Amino acid sequence: MGSILEHALLPWAKRVKTRVNLPVRLSWGEHGASSLVLGEFERPQVEIRVRDPAALPLLIEPGLDTLGQAYVEGLIDVDGPLSDMLAVAHRLAETAEPARGLMGRIRRRFGHTRESDSEAIQYHYDVSNDFYAQWLGEGMVYSCGYFEQGDETLDAAQAKKIDHILNKIRLQPGQRLLDMGCGWGALVLRAAQRFGAQCVGITLSQNQYDLARERVRAAGLQDRIDIRLQDYRDVSDPAFDRITSVGMFEHVGLDHLAPYFGQLRKLLKPDGWAMNHGITSTDAWDGETRHGGGHFIDRYVFPRGELPHIGTVLRTLQEGGLEAFDVENLRRHYQRTTQLWAEAFEAHAERIKPLVDERRWRIWRVYLAGCAWAFDNDEVAIYQVLCRPAGQSSQGLPWSRRWMYA
Repeated sequence: MGSILEHALLPWAKRVKTRVNLPVRLSWGEHGASSLVLGEFERPQVEIRVRDPAALPLLIEPGLDTLGQAYVEGLIDVDGPLSDMLAVAHRLAETAEPARGLMGRIRRRFGHTRESDSEAIQYHYDVSNDFYAQWLGEGMVYSCGYFEQGDETLDAAQAKKIDHILNKIRLQPGQRLLDMGCGWGALVLRAAQRFGAQCVGITLSQNQYDLARERVRAAGLQDRIDIRLQDYRDVSDPAFDRITSVGMFEHVGLDHLAPYFGQLRKLLKPDGWAMNHGITSTDAWDGETRHGGGHFIDRYVFPRGELPHIGTVLRTLQEGGLEAFDVENLRRHYQRTTQLWAEAFEAHAERIKPLVDERRWRIWRVYLAGCAWAFDNDEVAIYQVLCRPAGQSSQGLPWSRRWMYA
């Protein structure tokens, strides 16, 4: 096997060394007896060990999807600081032939049904509550935090994010709030406790549903909070005063955004306010991240997920009968959030590994760190869009945004 690997890898290694000169040592065989280098250096920052010849085609024409696949499937091992590993992966992806690595951003669309969306949500979120608890923080909030000063702890930033949203929608005591994609219940718990709201939270994740209901009972808020295992398309309650959707519309699908916003409009009182908080593409044509990163996420992390550009969000929001009032980019905040998640994941590795198999541990390790890189480098963004039913008199609009930061 050694001679076959060397024959296949030598031309590729020379090309990489010429183009990008990486501080990487590539080895194979017993105890790494055979090796090649991908640059000029005294000591490698990253070491890649080939465990299976099946890794060859994934390495020779590298994309973030193929390199991620090789790592997740155990065809290669990678040693070195996680930040250096990610930097190397992106530099390698840039060396691929134009047909693979530099073809730009591909726009892929999936069919979305209640059944397929439920399966996708359960795949991603129903790993185990203990798994998420190891790195999400005490509040179990799986969305972008809000770092008002930049030095907040993860838990403090998540609490500030929830308050930032509830302040934006001007939630008042006694108002009815619908939280679409309520996760483990953090937002509705805060809305009921701090603002005295009557809340409905919906999720498609059985694990989230079970723990959210348990947290509501523990807080003694069963009379104010109703947690449901329900699809957003099936909500038929009387209109709500306020609606929040945090980290949920990424699962809706590009072709379903206008009907999704139409459902928000249908469920919102004429004088109500809604907040859509979600990840977006930075490609003007709704394309996925470059070099195959989106394909990796679809295959291993978020099946059938689709990210729209903020321009598409605003257009389809209007098509659905809503008027955007305030749009805030929180990309830097999500970079910091995912960075802290990735650091906690690494720090708690010995507690996390017994909770999942090796393959899933590798998936999440590279995914969380990759997200921090993507938000840092403008590959993806995240926006909060505050909106209300369209066609209303301007007299109902606030003069300023001062109330958001009071």
